[in-house]
Amino acid sequence: MKLSIVVPAYNEEARLAQMLGVYLPYFGERYGEDFEIIVSVNGSVDRTEEIARGFRERHGQLRVIVDPGPIGKGGAIMAGARVARGEKIGFVDADGSTPPEAFDELVRNIGDAGVIIASRWLPGARVSPRQPWKRRAASRVFNGLVRVLFKLRITDTQCGAKLMTAEAWRAIVPHIGLTRWAFDVDMLFQTRRAHYRIVEIPTTWRDVAGSKIRIVRVSAQMFLAIVRLRMLYSRLRWVVALYDRLLGRVIELPSEMR
Repeated sequence: MKLSIVVPAYNEEARLAQMLGVYLPYFGERYGEDFEIIVSVNGSVDRTEEIARGFRERHGQLRVIVDPGPIGKGGAIMAGARVARGEKIGFVDADGSTPPEAFDELVRNIGDAGVIIASRWLPGARVSPRQPWKRRAASRVFNGLVRVLFKLRITDTQCGAKLMTAEAWRAIVPHIGLTRWAFDVDMLFQTRRAHYRIVEIPTTWRDVAGSKIRIVRVSAQMFLAIVRLRMLYSRLRWVVALYDRLLGRVIELPSEMR
């Protein structure tokens, strides 16, 4: 199988159907049976699972896995990728902010890279409507911190559309330690440590209404999470246990990691 697309879904009853309604026919027309979409439902208390299973009855290329616990976006991606059968494994948000044509650009441009990611900040990217200034500012500050702390010369670590080879995924997944706010940074950092090439391309991205993210709270959580991650991969890793006891609940670490 050529392509697996993992869709992490947490309480997405309002947006998942529209996203699957465009992704399934688009990739079905272009890849036939040589692709699969895996909806990875995590901790949802709404009709997300029911909606996904309804699509599954009509589309053989759709698979649904469910974890009742709040394992976070990264945890849902890892669970979906664990059962993926494609030579390339991609991830995309359930809200449909990345249209299928834009995701397909990742597939067509990965070349010999280990990972290719969509960027909303490279020249040529099209973002509509323009995001509120608070989100833009938070994104730029976060990305600046990532560049300083991890030396990752990437313009947009947090865009939900990413694609990698199955080989690269298998090499880095045992080393990924965070499944929530710092997951993307951890994944890209591990990719670089494993000496796989990372490529960025400008993308088309639509701001879809219905986000449950509280920007101030999430910004603080993401900041604390990347500081923890940087300490984990430094000589200060001995401080992490204390850090987790003090701030584990704030950055929503899994209980087994506190």
